[in-house]
Amino acid sequence: MTAPDSDLTIDPEALRRRAETALRTARDRTHTLTTCVDEPDLTAQHSPLMSPLVWDLAHIGNQEEQWLLRAVGGRDALRPEIDSIYDAFEHPRAERPALPLLAPAEARGYVHEVRGRVLDILERIELRGAPLVDAGFAFGMIAQHEQQHDETMLITHQLRRGPAALTAPPPPAADGAALSEEVLIPGGPFTMGTSAEPWALDNERPAHRRLVPAFHLDTTPVTNGAYERFIADGGYTERRWWTADGWAYIQEHGLTAPLFWRREGGQWLRRRFGVTEPVPPEEPVVHVSWYEADAYARWAGRRLPTEEEWEKAARHDPESGRSRRYPWGDEDPTPAHANLGQRHLRPAAAGSYPRGASPLGVRQLIGDVWEWTSSDFLPYPGFRAFPYREYSEVFFGPSHKVLRGGSFAVDEVACRGTFRNWDLPVRRQIFSGFRTARDAS
Repeated sequence: MTAPDSDLTIDPEALRRRAETALRTARDRTHTLTTCVDEPDLTAQHSPLMSPLVWDLAHIGNQEEQWLLRAVGGRDALRPEIDSIYDAFEHPRAERPALPLLAPAEARGYVHEVRGRVLDILERIELRGAPLVDAGFAFGMIAQHEQQHDETMLITHQLRRGPAALTAPPPPAADGAALSEEVLIPGGPFTMGTSAEPWALDNERPAHRRLVPAFHLDTTPVTNGAYERFIADGGYTERRWWTADGWAYIQEHGLTAPLFWRREGGQWLRRRFGVTEPVPPEEPVVHVSWYEADAYARWAGRRLPTEEEWEKAARHDPESGRSRRYPWGDEDPTPAHANLGQRHLRPAAAGSYPRGASPLGVRQLIGDVWEWTSSDFLPYPGFRAFPYREYSEVFFGPSHKVLRGGSFAVDEVACRGTFRNWDLPVRRQIFSGFRTARDAS
């Protein structure tokens, strides 16, 4: 086991406040997602792909208890009898409603009690030295874990039937600037991954050099309007655009459009968090599988970018030669940089967030929609599991494809230029979109 590298420039008290803020921000969001519906909606399973919301709520508290109270704080277990119930690897999502889950009121009391004790530990512990506490890593890990489950719960809200339970203002409009369709990313080496980001997770490590040939990348994610043209041109009926597995999958399940789309009265409509509305042509397409993204790219005479191409476009500064934390630089995201944190409940129009552009002018690499890449989820050279194998290592291999960049449902604590997400190529309930690439030769 290896500890994450410390950022020695961070003042210990500033680091403590950062950890507390990240934990409180996550908890505020969890509260919103679990109090906006009544108890039957909390305990129901809205899709066999997802857990009941009340399972996620107590699982959040149980993970916090196991890592921050027991492992970091050395405290006695509060509820050891529920550890197996909330073990994500022991019980598949489809089976969780049959478990003896904590009732909503009991789950809320449990997570509240755990959090109070965790904040007490955070006030007293030295955030340096031991692997789990160095640079506040365990606190950052748990804040990221809760935010990842908040995104999962938001997916459940999208899948649930019934009137809207969540509201949010629309994202800011695009600035109207004329953008080129694609950007040339020069070839050459760059530094991929990180060895210095204090809260980076194990699959982001270590930093290493990659040589990436020159390629062209879409300036923005592929839009609904562009995807509609793919559908209209027989994209779902032409075998030649699909991999063998992808074709078999869409035939078996009768897929003809992105998830939540339907054709009515000569137009495409979509269901979004309980509201049915016309599909906005200017927004990035969302709720498409890897198979659909790959087929679209083939139809367009292009391909999905590799993971290293995506990261080079998002982080490499051609002027200095260094890799940035984000496309715009090293500063943390603000609402002017990217659509993150469930602020808008939808992607922003393609071409939005000019302040978030990369040095070469690629936009919306962070936020809006997770972007499928062509790459399998594999370890970096020198990878070591930390602090447990089940976070990343057990998923490595050709079964899972890498997604990058985050979505409107992702909080900034769980989104950076090095952050890696992964999922099965059939997944569509996630907030997934894509952009395409082509060789520069």
